[in-house]
Amino acid sequence: MKNTTPDPAEPIGDVTIVKDFLPPPEQLVPKKNTVRVTMEFTKESIEFFKSEAQRHNASYQAMIRNLVDAYARQQQQ
Repeated sequence: MKNTTPDPAEPIGDVTIVKDFLPPPEQLVPKKNTVRVTMEFTKESIEFFKSEAQRHNASYQAMIRNLVDAYARQQQQ
């Protein structure tokens, strides 16, 4: 009996080697000058941000940080 299923490890057709043009992962995440602080928020606020973060598959801490950054930028203008 002849095997008609192609071996997934073998190339299909002609192969063209393409030079790696993607940046390394460390260049995909912009580094920001951050400072670690401790803050207290109301339980309701944190529950809101955690809920929204889960809906958008994001970090609630990043959402809060972006909110504060947007506020600071607006106030600087």
